[in-house]
Amino acid sequence: MREVAIIGIGDTKFGELWDLSFREIGIQAGLAAVYDANLSGDEIDAIYVGNMSAGRYIEQEHVGALIADYAGMTSNHIPATRVEAAGASGGLALRQGYLAVASGLHDIVVVGGAEKMTDVGDLKAIDIQSSAADQQWECAFGATFASLHAMIARRHMHEYGTTREQIAHVAVKNHKHGSLNPKAQFQKEISLDTVLRAPPVAEPLGVFDCAPISDGGAAVVLCAMEKARKYTDTPIRIMASAQASDTLALHHRSDICSFEATRVAAERAFKQAGIEPKDVDIAEVHDNYTISEILAIEDLGFFKKGEGGKATIEGETAIGGKIAINSSGGLKARGDPIGATGVAQVVEIVAQLRGEAERRQVSGAEIGLAHNVGGTGATAIVHILGVV
Repeated sequence: MREVAIIGIGDTKFGELWDLSFREIGIQAGLAAVYDANLSGDEIDAIYVGNMSAGRYIEQEHVGALIADYAGMTSNHIPATRVEAAGASGGLALRQGYLAVASGLHDIVVVGGAEKMTDVGDLKAIDIQSSAADQQWECAFGATFASLHAMIARRHMHEYGTTREQIAHVAVKNHKHGSLNPKAQFQKEISLDTVLRAPPVAEPLGVFDCAPISDGGAAVVLCAMEKARKYTDTPIRIMASAQASDTLALHHRSDICSFEATRVAAERAFKQAGIEPKDVDIAEVHDNYTISEILAIEDLGFFKKGEGGKATIEGETAIGGKIAINSSGGLKARGDPIGATGVAQVVEIVAQLRGEAERRQVSGAEIGLAHNVGGTGATAIVHILGVV
């Protein structure tokens, strides 16, 4: 297997992008990444696009061909592939692109992710998101994506003494980071009291415990490492790429306080990279709900099980703390256009490792981790990136 580098990154602003169509969002992100990589179109061998549900959000399927068409890539007929894994669609698209280059099949590929979620009403959008859960054994009985995560939160509080204030502080911290990110959907700090007093969604989670409905796109350019210096002086090496699966329904698991797919994917990634969790300087983790970040930082090995909430409220996961978690603002503040999320996490890590994150720059960051989840932990993708 060849070493693979990221040589270009690009993204759009996240939020309610009423003036942009799905295809415009995807193309803007992709062109920005290609421009950043100093590439010409005829040097690109393939395109991989992460997208969860364009068919339901905008009634458009055949997304790979759509993006290739509007990117002007049909004249040389390069392969364009859509990748779907619910919330992990972007991360899995990156993994497929990585494998294509590492195997020697392609030398340069563009990996993008995009979602246009605000073209439907909130109730329809929530229904589409909940389709990532088990329709037959969860949703058919009234469970929603939010209520499933509320069950996880309540059980974690029971098992480990995690407090409502600790969970809420994830939102406080990520909104503070988001206030430093000019492309974040929410760029305003919030107080702990604001989170605790917000209208309930599914007890104990309220409005500020849930990632927003978002539009947005992100893209990266992957290149065989031996050719990367031709395009950039700051290639970022993909040290590891790992994937794991678990049961779709929560009730089939022995413990809902841990996402085993995350734990296993992390173990595989750390083994491939030849490092340990303590070596990671910065991580973007899947915080579609505040409890999700607490589970993630525990399952990834950054903190012991049951200590994620305490670490968060004590500032260990803030910029300047033990390990900077979600310096972009995370899904919670940066936004969560589902197909783009996993790619956007990697865009943030690359910017940090290049020293280009401006006001939210993590000093001395050399190794970063991106963690993307599909469903309630049924799919987990972990990538580890490092400065060359």
